[in-house]
Order: sequence, then C-alpha cells, then structure tokens
Amino acid sequence: MRANIVRHESMMVSYTVVNGWTVVEVDGDVDARTASMVREAVIKLIDEGHHHFVLDLGFVTFMDSMGLGVIVAITKRIREHEGSLRIGSVSGRILRIFDLSGLRDAYEICPSTEEATRSAPSLGNLAHWPHTPG
Repeated sequence: MRANIVRHESMMVSYTVVNGWTVVEVDGDVDARTASMVREAVIKLIDEGHHHFVLDLGFVTFMDSMGLGVIVAITKRIREHEGSLRIGSVSGRILRIFDLSGLRDAYEICPSTEEATRSAPSLGNLAHWPHTPG
C-alpha cells in the first residue's frame, strides 16, 4: 500500500515497502522550493526505522542543483544509519544531471524500480527492515 508523505502544488512524495526496500516515489519538480520537503520526508522515514531506500525519480519533471543537493544530503543521512540507497526509474533528462555533476558513478542507478527492488538489502542489515508503511 502506497502512503503519501508530502503533498505540494508542484510535487508529491509517497512511499511503499517492497522486498525490504522503502521505495520513495517523487512526482513533480524537485527544485529550490520543494527539495527540502523531499529531505524532510526521507528523514521522517529514517526516524521511523526505515534504512534501505529506492528513490523513484520516474515522475520527476524537473530537477535543479538544489534537488541534486538534497539527494546527496539524504544519502549521507541514510549511510549514517547504516542504510543504503538506490535510484530507480530515472528519465534521460534527470540522468543527464547526474552525468553533468559527476555523481552518476556514486549511485546505483537502476532502469526501473522493479529492478532496484528485485534483490533484498544485504543480509547484514536485515534487522533494520521496515515491514509495512506506517
């Protein structure tokens, strides 16, 4: 079951748990106005015990440097909690931003969310699995 976290006029963030991964779907623009909302949504999930994330960017229509910056910030926060992050369903336009910034090789980018969640998080971190959306 997908649960909404953020609703804004130009962006929505929702999540579901699939095979041990918390799939965070972002729909809309991730820019100077909305990037902090994405960060706060992921931090809330971390605080609730989620540690392994797939950031689904398939419905992101626009991303600027603030959006990319928030991905870097949430990556640090996730790693501080011994979690992991995969990026899924990235459009060519958004993938180009990762290329231009030099960050493409820093992330595990999967062509789809289904592929990103196909294998469960590593066995060393199974104790941190969230089981259902709260």
